[in-house]
Amino acid sequence: MPGIPCSVDELKPPAEGQLARIENGRLIVPDNPVVVFIEGDGIGPEIMASARKVLNAAIEKLYQGKRKIVWWEMAAGEKAVRECGKLLPEATVEAIRMTRLGLKGPLTTPVGSGYRSLNVALRMLLDLYSNIRPVRYYGQPAPHKYADKVNFVIFRENTEDVYAGIEWPAGSQEALKILEFLKKEFGIELPKDSGIGIKPISEFKTKRHMRRAMEWAISHGNKRVTIMHKGNIMKYTEGAFRKWAYEVALEEFREYVITEDELWEKYNGQIPDGKILVNDRIADNMLQQIITRPWDYEIIVTPNLNGDYISDEANALVGGIGMAAGMNMGDLIAVGEPVHGTAPKYAGKNVINPTAEILSGVLLVADFMGWREVRPLVEYAIKKAIANKIVTYDLARHMPGVEPVKTTEYTDALIGFIKEADLAEVLGNQ
Repeated sequence: MPGIPCSVDELKPPAEGQLARIENGRLIVPDNPVVVFIEGDGIGPEIMASARKVLNAAIEKLYQGKRKIVWWEMAAGEKAVRECGKLLPEATVEAIRMTRLGLKGPLTTPVGSGYRSLNVALRMLLDLYSNIRPVRYYGQPAPHKYADKVNFVIFRENTEDVYAGIEWPAGSQEALKILEFLKKEFGIELPKDSGIGIKPISEFKTKRHMRRAMEWAISHGNKRVTIMHKGNIMKYTEGAFRKWAYEVALEEFREYVITEDELWEKYNGQIPDGKILVNDRIADNMLQQIITRPWDYEIIVTPNLNGDYISDEANALVGGIGMAAGMNMGDLIAVGEPVHGTAPKYAGKNVINPTAEILSGVLLVADFMGWREVRPLVEYAIKKAIANKIVTYDLARHMPGVEPVKTTEYTDALIGFIKEADLAEVLGNQ
């Protein structure tokens, strides 16, 4: 078997697959697409193996050999260092550009590597500017009274805000220069021992992010899109994020959109068929609202930092990030990845919950590639496993008297439920 490509010159996609292509501004996915996968570090290889098996089983069940994914392995992180001598080989980035489709496990960034984060580096290099994080309840143990009412998708901007990494430590030459500049030019005097950070939020990046969220809402039949911001305080960053997001909704998608004022003035509080309510909430109120009124939200559009906060809180409502899927998406390119980290102390022990990786693959295959039937079938299997108390340790510890199963046993159970599923019943319930 040939090794993993390290240089761009070595790239040769699997002959049995075809590359997705762009025609007239649309992504055309063949019936045998090549999809890059990156195992990741720590628990990554185990959960990636599970995800690929479950996705393959679902695709086979649904399409009876007429469709299949041709997997193409690339390396990043510790495996890339072993295989290629570097954390992020050029071949890996170029392979994802080439295929436009990727699924990765969690990655660790070693101290002193030159990267703030390998995950962030991939997002930046591929301009994967929207991070999509669905939050759903599948029957798992959860601390929230309304866990069964939680079902929304967080759209977190991926490339700017404080995550742009523009900052300097207190007392550094750069920080002192900025403090002096602020004092001299604007009369703003800050303590000399201040660390300095810059928070960029731009019109272009905000609008393209909101555009993806609106397209998602239309294609998925959502009726509510909420802009989350702290614009009452940060008026020219998060306040501008709100303003620019509304501009996209009202100027580019007006035929679909009603505002909150219009909802009450014209429609007596009822969203009419074919319309999407676009509203906004201040961040601190939003964090409360998803606890007290989760049923009021379907798509939540956020700047980078707010998206980080709310996605962790939201997943806590339904039991934690062990089942939290994610996907990074740009212009006709996407990479699925779970929200959780590498959990190295559990690596190789065959105990970890692979559901987040599986559902990240579902995001890629069902929601981005358009093989929509994959989602209800895989979610059916997950719900069946939980209902039958076939769960890994992270869920079993909250289910009195339930013995946890191994990662591989859980995977086999999901595949069994997929194979036995009555497709007319499963797909008909959607």
